[in-house]
Order: sequence, then C-alpha cells, then structure tokens
Amino acid sequence: MDLLSRLALFTPLDFAALALLVGLWVISGYLIENPGKSWPSVSHLMANYRRAWMVHMVTRDPRIFDAQILSTLRQSTSFFASATMIALGAGLALLGNTEQLISLADDLAIPQDPEIVWEIKILVILAFLGNAFFKFVWSNRLFGYCAVIMAAVPNDADSPLALARAAKAGEINITAARSFNRGLRAIYFALAAGAWLVGAEALIGATLLVCLILVRREFASQSRKVLLGPEPDEAP
Repeated sequence: MDLLSRLALFTPLDFAALALLVGLWVISGYLIENPGKSWPSVSHLMANYRRAWMVHMVTRDPRIFDAQILSTLRQSTSFFASATMIALGAGLALLGNTEQLISLADDLAIPQDPEIVWEIKILVILAFLGNAFFKFVWSNRLFGYCAVIMAAVPNDADSPLALARAAKAGEINITAARSFNRGLRAIYFALAAGAWLVGAEALIGATLLVCLILVRREFASQSRKVLLGPEPDEAP
C-alpha cells in the first residue's frame, strides 16, 4: 500500500482534526511564551522571579537554599523524562500489537478502521511524547548548566563578576524552565491525541479542552492573580 492509499483511509474531518491539534499546540505555545505586555502569562511572570532569585542569591550566605531549589527542579525534570520514556515504551509495544487495541475498540462499539490507521494514530501520540522527552532531558541539562554558573558566582557581592554571572544563571534558568513547560504542553497534547483513537470528533473536542485548560492556567488562574498582586515597594 502506497502513501496515497494510506492517506485515503482518513476522512477530511480526520485531517482537519489533526491540523487543529498541531495548530493549537504551536499557537498556544507561542502565545504563552510571547504574551502581550498588558496581559502577561504565568510563565512570563515567573521568569522575572527567576531573575530576581539569582540577584538575591549573590548576597545569600550560605547558598544551600538555592542549591536545594535547583536540585528540586532537576528532580522534576528527571521524573517527567523517566515517565515519558516509560510511556514511549508502552506506545511502541502497543504499536507492535494493535490487534488487542482493535479488539477493545470492537468491545466498546467503536467503528473499526484498518490496522494501519490505528498505527498512524498511535504514531502521532508517540511524536508528542518523543518531543516531550527531548524537552525534559534538555531542561535537566540546562538546570545543570545553571548550577555550574551559580557555583561560579563570586562570594564577594562587590565583585564585577557577581551580578554578571548571576544574570547569566538567571537566563539559563529561564531557558530550562521554558523547555520544561514545552515538555508539559507536549504531554497535554499527547493526551488529546489519544482521543483520536475514538474518532475525529473526539480529537477536536479533546484538543479544544486541552487548549482551554492551558490558556486558563496561564492567563486566568488564581496563581496568576497572586503573582500580579501588589508588593510592599509597589504599594501606593
């Protein structure tokens, strides 16, 4: 079976649903990472706190507290990378044994498609999981770079290198967090892609739901309201 024959197994609604999935994944990520100045996202607000963290780290003695926070961040990336690898392994195993999935679909009265259709749908899920895995691994490595730069910050706060290296550590920390958040978003959309196994309508609904959850948490959540709250030096 050639490529055109395989594509012919999918309906126009399938292609529209897949385009919506990929499109909203890209668009939501761009809006979260590049918000307007009048309506910043939680990720954008947290980036400013990460910069402030590194500035205060310069005068903190000892810096055990900072090391513990960074260790916690690295543990989070390691956990998600490991969990994503397990999910990838499960997906690959399922890819080699789609008969059980087809049998389950039959029991649930889900319309049966040719085996190649199920395999392609699983591959889409695996593509998102693979992207998430690479993002988590890179995030973990960047947090490691951040730790090294933090260790290179002089203990003397008056040193001309202190704030300069602290600023570098802050930007590396922000880049690591951005990669971590991208990995999380990829997992969200991998879950949405799983709905395609039920049908194109389910994929559209799951994609819109995931996008709504992400946008709400970044732009209309209680945590964002707290971050935007006034601080003593900003109080009128």
